[in-house]
Amino acid sequence: MIEREYKVPMAHQGYIEPHACVASMDETGRGTVWLSTQGHFDARATTASILGRNIADLKFVASEIGGGFGGKTVVYLEPLAILMSEMANRPVKMQMSREEVFRATGPTSGTVTRIKVGLKNDGSITAAQAWSAFEAGAFAGAPHMPGIMSIYAPYDLENFVVDAFDVLVNKPKVAAYRAPGAPQTMHAFECALDEAAIALDMDPLDLRLQNAAEEGTTAPYGPKFPPIGFKACIEAAKNHPNYTKPVPEGAGRGVSAGFWFNVGMQSSAEVNINENGTVMVIEGSPDIGGSRASMCLMAAETLGVDYDKVRAQVGDTESTGFCNVTGGSRTTFATGMAVTQACEDVIADCKQRAAKLWGVDADQVEWEDGSAVPGPGVNADVKPMSLAELAGSAAKTGGPIQGRASLNAQGAGASFAINFADIAVDKETGKVDVLSYTAIQDAGTAIHPAYVEGQMQGGAAQGIGWALNEEYIFNKDGVMENPGFLDYRIPVASDLPMIETEIVEVPNPSHPYGVRGVGETPIVAPLAVCGNAVSRAVGLRITDLPLSPPSILAALDG
Repeated sequence: MIEREYKVPMAHQGYIEPHACVASMDETGRGTVWLSTQGHFDARATTASILGRNIADLKFVASEIGGGFGGKTVVYLEPLAILMSEMANRPVKMQMSREEVFRATGPTSGTVTRIKVGLKNDGSITAAQAWSAFEAGAFAGAPHMPGIMSIYAPYDLENFVVDAFDVLVNKPKVAAYRAPGAPQTMHAFECALDEAAIALDMDPLDLRLQNAAEEGTTAPYGPKFPPIGFKACIEAAKNHPNYTKPVPEGAGRGVSAGFWFNVGMQSSAEVNINENGTVMVIEGSPDIGGSRASMCLMAAETLGVDYDKVRAQVGDTESTGFCNVTGGSRTTFATGMAVTQACEDVIADCKQRAAKLWGVDADQVEWEDGSAVPGPGVNADVKPMSLAELAGSAAKTGGPIQGRASLNAQGAGASFAINFADIAVDKETGKVDVLSYTAIQDAGTAIHPAYVEGQMQGGAAQGIGWALNEEYIFNKDGVMENPGFLDYRIPVASDLPMIETEIVEVPNPSHPYGVRGVGETPIVAPLAVCGNAVSRAVGLRITDLPLSPPSILAALDG
């Protein structure tokens, strides 16, 4: 049995671009707001509610974003900019300084988590108990619920209990940060499993495989899992050359699972066909990770046209249908589903138009490789008509070709990961060097593999920073002492090795292309990976983050 207490500090998302907006109001009370946001529809609704305005009088335009990671789902400046624009009868720009970002915007919760877990000699988990307290800041709203939903999710457990608390403290009100709540709670449980693996003289991957959830397993938070890729990730890790090679002398190898359940929510999309057959996708999900490229790829695949014929645009709140915030790893899944359905609407329309031109019934027309073709047995001397040809004759068949879709997406597939790293520790100085880092994740179907790898690498970098250096430091009066990137130290390129990735693809049956969200799972495992690697390297279990040199030296000094 392993029983310990683990602490994770309050940390910031670390986006490079600060919060900023421009508001321009007219004398009728109508106006436009340009803002850096992950969700301009939700920002408009919140701002209208704060000011008591009609949302129809406000147009919100999402600008290109310089990072968000959950921290730009909150309204801070926009109501003030609107009021000042009305008072000045001029456009008003507001921008936070870096110090204001750290002091006044939401970091993620610091946590204290207590774990008690029992295992048989073969590594089977018999029971698990967790208690976790989340800092909410000055107002309630910590991510304790998704945290406790995630803590046991990768495993098939018969007996478990978890208690969580949303604790008010005199600190900044927290906001979402990439898989909110999961890195903190899973750090505790994954570190306890690593300690159990050492006690049982068992490979940490084998221990996880022994208890791994699979298709049909009842998730600790309720539903039964459809096809999932957790076991496939473990097997990929066991066979990876970075795992089969010896651990470097003086280093420790840390292993951890990662998980995020992902969400669907509401999305809309329109697909317009230009007169030359090129395609314009208009959707309302701000692009924070390359989603426009994914929308173009799915549109091209569905319509059967070349990728370079498709463009995507994020519309403002008056130019496209409602879309929930870009968050929860939902965009490629949910908005991609809307784009796919809008393209299917276009195909159905094109088949109707071809049937009209050919003098046949619509059910006698099929769609193949971007063209309308006569179905088997059609007795008509006609040639296939490409999308460009149909668009060129659109005036004769009913006008411009357009498809639309709005939905509340269901069936977001859970995403699992295995990460491992070799980390060396200088016991005289406490300095930590990450020698190698490997991230393996089930992406369902990787629509744009390079962007999926980028998400995996970015999440790993953020998680390593949180594990090794990042924390809010307050003085005795409760004032933050490190509100800047000089003293709040996020990783730079020289701090990290090349983060190697392997994408596992177990398609999500609820999506037409098998998509699972991939953006949040990558940050979950690194905290425990680093904790486990450092603990193995120094031969002492260190339970509190960050694993900075002073913390390591203090632990070694006992």
